[in-house]
Amino acid sequence: MIKKLLGIAPQPTEDGAFSPSRLALKLATSSKTDFDGTVYENPYKNGKLKILMVCTEERNMTMANGKKFSTGNHPVEMLLPMLHLKNAGFDIDIVTPTGKSVKIEMWAMPNEDENINNIYSEYKEQFENPNKLSDFVNNSMDDNSDYIAIFIPGGHGAMLGLPENNDLKKLIHWSHKKDLFMLAICHGPAALLAANINEDKGSFIYKGYKIAAFPDSVDKQTPMVGYMPGHMPWEFGKKLNELGVTFINKKADKTCHIDRKLISGASPQAANEFGKLSAIELLKFVNK
Repeated sequence: MIKKLLGIAPQPTEDGAFSPSRLALKLATSSKTDFDGTVYENPYKNGKLKILMVCTEERNMTMANGKKFSTGNHPVEMLLPMLHLKNAGFDIDIVTPTGKSVKIEMWAMPNEDENINNIYSEYKEQFENPNKLSDFVNNSMDDNSDYIAIFIPGGHGAMLGLPENNDLKKLIHWSHKKDLFMLAICHGPAALLAANINEDKGSFIYKGYKIAAFPDSVDKQTPMVGYMPGHMPWEFGKKLNELGVTFINKKADKTCHIDRKLISGASPQAANEFGKLSAIELLKFVNK
């Protein structure tokens, strides 16, 4: 009752889970983004090379206390980088593990942001009816594949189903072998753990890399304001650290980083710069 009065009680959803409290939404979301409308002088015009975006198809995360958190992909961390990539001339194909709809944290949607609303509408059909990652792995992973990058957007949903997905393991290893770009923001890097399924710790393909991502330490604090209904069931940062990955940020801030072909960002606050950095690096590659 006290939490409800203070606005820090997570809000129940129709399916028995919880979305963030009123206070958490006020602190962590906004009706508009900081998308800066960057115009790229030499956008990609060939139309051949595309980006494959791997999204979660799972909604609810079971927390350490057994309560469920209503999550998915974070709309700002997904749509704002998409705006930059589209403005740079790159088309985006969307997949989920089995072709079920992309789950989106609609409670974080910046509803007054015209640019975000427009690109969401443009891709709404793909979000509702994405392709199957399994089909891509079985039919499209060849030496002539027309892709330049893999994009894994954030949101806690990136920790659901993706880190233990064998098709994603195959995709990551294939993309790494082909020297494609890997774009991952906030909790998105959790999905990179799939690369090490049934592998020795020392063989992780991103061992020795540095990234910007959402810190475990911040996830531990979020239940205090009712962002989540309990503490995390596991810590993806700890698992990446154990595999030889170093986080360069300690806060959920605007930090972005590029290490070889891996481009990463720390949080929703980094989405604009992450999208811009990704677009610039991809254009450097195709225009060299």
